[in-house]
Amino acid sequence: MKIAAITDDGKTISQHFGRAPYYLVVTVEDGQIVERELRDKLGHAQFANQPHEPELPGQPHGMGSAAHNKHLQMAEAIADCEALLCGGMGMGAYESMVSRGIKPVVTEIRDIDQAVMAYFEGKIIDRVDKLH
Repeated sequence: MKIAAITDDGKTISQHFGRAPYYLVVTVEDGQIVERELRDKLGHAQFANQPHEPELPGQPHGMGSAAHNKHLQMAEAIADCEALLCGGMGMGAYESMVSRGIKPVVTEIRDIDQAVMAYFEGKIIDRVDKLH
C-alpha cells in the first residue's frame, strides 16, 4: 500500500495542501514501512502566473473547473497512492483527489510515520471539518 503525505521537510505533514512543495510517498507492507520516496508537488508557486478563476459566492474554496484541473495536475505525482494525508486543504482539492481515486485524509497528526501507521491500522481520524 502506498500512502502520500504533503510535506515541507519530508518528516512532518504540512498544514496547507496547496503550498506544500513535496509529497512523501510511504510504502507499507505487512504492517511495516518499507520505503519512503520524496516527490515534487505542484503548488501555488507553479500556478502563480496563470489566470486566477474568481471564487463563486457561497461555494467552498477551489471548486471551479480551472481549479479542478490544477488539482488534477497536482495529483499526477501520486496517482499510484491510495491515500493522501494532509493537515488542511480546500474542498475543491479534496473533491479532485476523490475523483482521481485517492482518499484525502485531513489529520491533526504531524509526524508522517505515525499518521501513515494510524491510517494503515484504520485508527486515523479524518477531520473533514477542517476543509475550507
